[in-house]
Amino acid sequence: MGHVPPGPEHDADAAARGVAKALTGRRIAALVAFDVAAVLLVVGLVALAVWQVHRRAYKLDLIARVEARVHAAPSPAPGPDDWAGMSTAADEYRRVSVTGRWLGDDSALVKAVTELGGGFWVMAPLARDDGTIILVNRGFVPETERDPAAWRSRSSGPVSVVGLLRMSEPGGAFLRANDPAADRWFSRDVAVIAEARGLNNVAPYFVDAEREPGGSGLPVAGLTVIAFSNNHLVYTFTWGALALMAAAGAIFVNLDLLRPGWLRPRQEGVHES
Repeated sequence: MGHVPPGPEHDADAAARGVAKALTGRRIAALVAFDVAAVLLVVGLVALAVWQVHRRAYKLDLIARVEARVHAAPSPAPGPDDWAGMSTAADEYRRVSVTGRWLGDDSALVKAVTELGGGFWVMAPLARDDGTIILVNRGFVPETERDPAAWRSRSSGPVSVVGLLRMSEPGGAFLRANDPAADRWFSRDVAVIAEARGLNNVAPYFVDAEREPGGSGLPVAGLTVIAFSNNHLVYTFTWGALALMAAAGAIFVNLDLLRPGWLRPRQEGVHES
């Protein structure tokens, strides 16, 4: 009996098996790619949740440190030997005391919005006996009282100020840059204010003056707002929930696609004669 050459039906079956094999490989590759992307997404979301846990711990520690500083007994304001090593984390909101003489004509008015409404912070230079100068935020004056005659200090002798140490605020406010040439100030930028006023040997920080017991009149001191947003616990739950949802979605897709027969492609169009 001689060899029977393959007929059209045999060729069609071979082609169908080739197509089936190619489709199966593509489906496996697509599922693997999907699983890799899902794992990376879940890992990224978990990492964000863990990062928020660390951020919350840092913020709680910062709040505790600031609370301890603002209620501590005042210490002398840092001198030139300490300026280079100062930082926001180590020094912001320390309660300090400083003694000197006002340089009243060199005050700068910085735009402010407080519980008393809109107006200005009065940033006044205080010259110390060692030749250094510290800018002191004497307090708030409303828009209607920007004339220095209403609040300029009449004292020419030594004065003592107790307040909270604050780090310089360079650059201005959001969408509002400081304009030294026009004497318009939107942030308490110590270096630029000192340069505009021709002041030398100025500390790289300023002091928010406390309100003196029984004190009244302008400027109104003691309006420092100490508030730290602490929504990290909410963010932790949010990222964690998204990670669980992504993981559950990936598992559901895998269970659905790996059901029996999923890898067996339908051979439509191939019929026995």
